[in-house]
Amino acid sequence: MNSTMQDAPLMIRDILRHGRMVNQHATVTTITDSGSTVATFAEVASRVDQLAGALRDLGIVSGDRVGTFCWNNQTHLEAYLAIPSMGAVLHTLNIRLFPEQLAYVINHAEDKVIIVDASLVPLLARVRGELTTVETIIVTGEGPHEGLGDTLDYETLLAAQSPGFDYPDVDERSAAAMCYTSGTTGNPKGVVYSHRSTWIHSLAQLASGSIGLTDSDSMLLIVPMFHANGWGTPYSGFMAGTSFVMPQQYLQGVHLARIIEEHRPTLACGVPTIWNDLLHATEGKTVDFSSLRAITAGGSNVPQALFEAYDSRFGVPLIQGWGMTETSPLATFGTPPLGTVGEEAMHYRIKAGKVLPGVEVRVVGEDGNTLPNDGTSIGEFEIRGPWVTGSYYLDDDASKFHDGWLRTGDVGTLDAIGYMTISDRSKDVIKSGGEWISSVELEGTIMAHPSVFEAAVVAVPDARWDERPLACVVLNEGVEPDAAALLEFLSGRVAKWWLPERWTFISTVPKTSVGKFDKKVLRAMYERSEFEVIELGNASK
Repeated sequence: MNSTMQDAPLMIRDILRHGRMVNQHATVTTITDSGSTVATFAEVASRVDQLAGALRDLGIVSGDRVGTFCWNNQTHLEAYLAIPSMGAVLHTLNIRLFPEQLAYVINHAEDKVIIVDASLVPLLARVRGELTTVETIIVTGEGPHEGLGDTLDYETLLAAQSPGFDYPDVDERSAAAMCYTSGTTGNPKGVVYSHRSTWIHSLAQLASGSIGLTDSDSMLLIVPMFHANGWGTPYSGFMAGTSFVMPQQYLQGVHLARIIEEHRPTLACGVPTIWNDLLHATEGKTVDFSSLRAITAGGSNVPQALFEAYDSRFGVPLIQGWGMTETSPLATFGTPPLGTVGEEAMHYRIKAGKVLPGVEVRVVGEDGNTLPNDGTSIGEFEIRGPWVTGSYYLDDDASKFHDGWLRTGDVGTLDAIGYMTISDRSKDVIKSGGEWISSVELEGTIMAHPSVFEAAVVAVPDARWDERPLACVVLNEGVEPDAAALLEFLSGRVAKWWLPERWTFISTVPKTSVGKFDKKVLRAMYERSEFEVIELGNASK
């Protein structure tokens, strides 16, 4: 028996249409060095039409890739909407990639046009001579264009267009956007999102058990729009009528505190390193964050101490979620179960989140068998669902897939009601004497010490136990190193055999292009004897 429902394809052009009409009064605020600019969704939609027309005149047709090399701003949002709506493919370029990786992803995706912010021209100019498929570069904003050859001006192109654009029908399963992973080994891998997957992912973000975006919200979008499609929020926000506050390059804690107080967002989205920086930037200061109903964090584990600090100092709940470039990215969201309060609620808040409707997650052991959802059986998380990639673009990496499931590389447990606890990345897990030590939990506990700004823990070789943890600690300004005091602080808070006997104090933890701790770099520095390591005896005995 068939249903009687109409079969309407899910296309991004219809997110644009809905936002243009139903949410026309919502706004996009872009922070500038002299203040801010504001445009309504209706005004943004008109400019989207002009951008689509300009790209069509440049010869862009269905399936062509158009790259963006931009900050979080109104122009970038216009590209997000125009490029897939006209049938082309948006390719968000990570501005923090090494030059050789940047050139690789542009050539691998075969971008024909790149839209670049003027302030980022020097970064793109470094690889211009290596780009084999790029025909046109469009520069937006004010600044020099040296090093790119002939370029076109964004505003001039838009001004030459007549109002409106006749958007085509496209297959909902065709490519809408693509983003390359930020892996720390090998070349980045391309993930291609469809119109359909983007629509369904956007609807999931509107659900009350998720971010719950509404037309009463204003969202400070800090997570880079080049990273996993800005967590999908450019589309879900335009769909919901959520106003945007775009910070561009003003991402330091002192700037963010001012932006929050002045523009009064109800939501803010960013990685934990951003929220840690904001916390320290406002130390001893009176700030008003009362407009915020929640702050969302993802990309890496949020230490319990950071949750507690935001609760006590700002009265703002910090909520973490989990996902990957390969999962569009949102797959879990960390609201605690109904009726839980205090320590019981915190027990759930510090987990990676609860699996969202639409995706399935399982834990798989080293033998390839599925483990029980008992909250204690540790294995690798695998995931599948309508917004999860089933392959990589022009890269047949079979090792990342298992019987139709994506292997995430994250290790941990899943409990009976769907909450994930991530112990480590599979490449970062510490195997000591045949037992696992969670570097994530050790890091979070060390960072709870008031003298610690950041801490990363990596596995290093040990003659007796095969591997042991090395704690790499960044102290707050003016604090003297005291490994013994930190070890004493850990005692009683983690298992005795987890206690690191090796400590080093560093000026900063190296980060990946999306703000995660780059433990590969730390391990290499240790191997090259670049650390002054303090040894406190073998705590595992």
